[in-house]
Amino acid sequence: MNIGIIIFSKTGNTLSVAEKLRDTLLSKGHQVLLDKVTASNDIEMDPGKIMLTNSPSTQDYDMIIFAAPVYGGRLPSAMQVYLHGLHSLEGKLVAGFVTQAFPFPSWGGNQTIRVLDNLVRSKGSKLSATGVINWTFPRKRKALIAETVEKIAALSA
Repeated sequence: MNIGIIIFSKTGNTLSVAEKLRDTLLSKGHQVLLDKVTASNDIEMDPGKIMLTNSPSTQDYDMIIFAAPVYGGRLPSAMQVYLHGLHSLEGKLVAGFVTQAFPFPSWGGNQTIRVLDNLVRSKGSKLSATGVINWTFPRKRKALIAETVEKIAALSA
């Protein structure tokens, strides 16, 4: 299976989880490319003012995983702009996860996953697996990372 992991990551937390997921999928024999959404003004909160500098294509993938941190209880503007600009995801297997500083998924993570799912649905697909990784407690974080990686990797079987 040809899999794309498309992320927005500012501090490296989301990237570190994406790298674990990539390594797991590679070990299962898949072709995997990890690519970043970037913007020249990625701290801008107004999506209308975002200037993307890298907008990865989703065309060649059988499975796509979107990942981002939670910013102020929401999906970062750069990722919103990127997802709005995508063409159809119809026929694609899609999953997603978010990382957040807060200790509970109800403090922004769940809402951000819903926004991500709504954007994916607007492009003709849906999130088939998701994860919210809370960064506050190291032991809990490690378990959430393992659970998310396992859940998403299972889709590729």
